Amino acid sequence: STPALSSAGASGSPPGAGSGKASRPGLGTLNRSHLQRLAIAQSRVLIASGVPTVPVKNLTGSSPVNPALAGITGILMSAAGLPVCLTRPPKLVLHPPPVSKSEIQSIPGISHSCRKTTKKQAKKGKTPEEVLKKYLQKVRHPPDEDCTICMERLSAPSGYKGPQPAVKPDLVGKLVKCSHVFHLHCLVAMYNNGNKDGSLQCPTCKTIYGVKTGTQPPGKMEYHIIPHALPGHADCKTIRIIYNIPPGVQGPEHPNPGKSFTARGFPRHCYLPDSEKGRKVLKLLLVAWDRRLIFAIGTSSTTGESDTVIWNEIHHKTEFGSNLTGHGYPDINYLDNVLAELAAQGITEESLAQEKD
Repeated sequence: STPALSSAGASGSPPGAGSGKASRPGLGTLNRSHLQRLAIAQSRVLIASGVPTVPVKNLTGSSPVNPALAGITGILMSAAGLPVCLTRPPKLVLHPPPVSKSEIQSIPGISHSCRKTTKKQAKKGKTPEEVLKKYLQKVRHPPDEDCTICMERLSAPSGYKGPQPAVKPDLVGKLVKCSHVFHLHCLVAMYNNGNKDGSLQCPTCKTIYGVKTGTQPPGKMEYHIIPHALPGHADCKTIRIIYNIPPGVQGPEHPNPGKSFTARGFPRHCYLPDSEKGRKVLKLLLVAWDRRLIFAIGTSSTTGESDTVIWNEIHHKTEFGSNLTGHGYPDINYLDNVLAELAAQGITEESLAQEKD
């Protein structure tokens, strides 16, 4: 039989609940509406009395059994001595309330409110060997360890078997900043397989030499302030970023040159708090956009679709008023995390000065 319920919930209790010895129907005799009324009555009593409650989401859906399951859960938790409160699941809030053009403001300290993709390529006329020469020192006596590119000993010739660069396979070089050592043959081959933009990234520690650029397809980035606050940032307004990239045909720098690519989910709306750190993130995102690093063409990790526009390792918040998907607010670590992701792409405060130069 079911446990006794508080007399204050008599409106939702079965007949006979007032007497201690009166028989109560078993769980098998209660229909769906009885189960719901019992659980809801118990919830109202607990809320009114101020008793701390354990929320149980009220299951919704087309099947008539779902509300009954919520009621059964409430009764069983009550039998175990746990307070019960039926709640509704939180709602996904992707966009802010409507904003008129007169309410949109430009961002102080940032010129314009729109930027289109620019293509920054490596200077023509320089061979890969000439590019890498800026970042390397030759090593006459290689250390007794493996080259992490070809996995052969540095004291032996390079094990790279692809198209042969114009470098002797037994030469060894050390990167000047991080001091990691590789076969020159392997580094040139790695450069030829990359974006060939005049930059190099250490395969061991990811230190970037030169200015790294990506292969983001042509598009437009808009940014402005809207008069609404993000959860966790009630003290400031919100920076809204709108990315728009149309479908097109892949260029020579893309995975399948000449083949068309799709662009799903555009325009994409993203949000930052209009705080000092939020504006700093925006300025660095503008550098990332100019360097074509925010998007790329590849295979979607969510849909499995190939030859489509995807995010490129710099996370954005696309959920305005909730955080059900993990892409919203509040998130106290987000701004620091995205600054670290930008730094991993070679974009720091020093980059702002470089862009001005």
